Amino acid sequence: MLFLYTCKQAHQKLSENLDRELSLTERAQLKLHLSMCASCSNFKTQMQTIRMAMKQMAAGKSSDQDPQQ
Repeated sequence: MLFLYTCKQAHQKLSENLDRELSLTERAQLKLHLSMCASCSNFKTQMQTIRMAMKQMAAGKSSDQDPQQ
């Protein structure tokens, strides 16, 4: 069993986590990788930001709307 994910594996697990809950082992390995890899941590932040923006758009709460409309 490999203990360290590659960046490609980390990206895949971050994407999978949007669709399903990762196992304890997967979460631990991903957390370990993210603690050492600034690029993947940045990717995670970007994914979270995009997901939040999409949810807001779907709910009709786009941040660029004029609140007085």
